[in-house]
Amino acid sequence: MTNEEILREIDSLPPEGQRLVESFLAFLRQRYARPAAVSDNVPLQDENFIGMWRDRNDVTDSTSWVRRVRESEWRQ
Repeated sequence: MTNEEILREIDSLPPEGQRLVESFLAFLRQRYARPAAVSDNVPLQDENFIGMWRDRNDVTDSTSWVRRVRESEWRQ
């Protein structure tokens, strides 16, 4: 179906049908919208997740902690 055919079909609908088409198009635009680009201007240290495990005593050596967790969870 060409764009012209689609427009003719929409024009042939009653006003309520045209409003439904408009509403559905708005829904599709929102659903398939491209995510907003992440700004590179925010310094990493200002991100909320930085320091979220600061008070954890069991993660003082993150490499050892990850190794222990993997060994306990991935043991076959």
